[in-house]
Amino acid sequence: MSAVPPVTVRYFAGARAAAGTGTEAREAASLDQLVGQIVADHGERLERVLTACSFLIDGAQARDRTAPLSPGAVVDVLPPFAGG
Repeated sequence: MSAVPPVTVRYFAGARAAAGTGTEAREAASLDQLVGQIVADHGERLERVLTACSFLIDGAQARDRTAPLSPGAVVDVLPPFAGG
């Protein structure tokens, strides 16, 4: 039995292109842990994109990357958007 909650990661725009997928499931206890996993799996290209990204956890901006993720949380990875 895993002590780490399952979460859904949704990538948008350039983050989706860099990850090579739009959505994936992960087991991570915090946003920091999640970011470490996705960089390890998807590589340097995604790591560069993530430096400019914002993260939403269940629709709320993530300010504390060490805060625990709730079971079933949805994490959106949002690069900056241009236009208006």
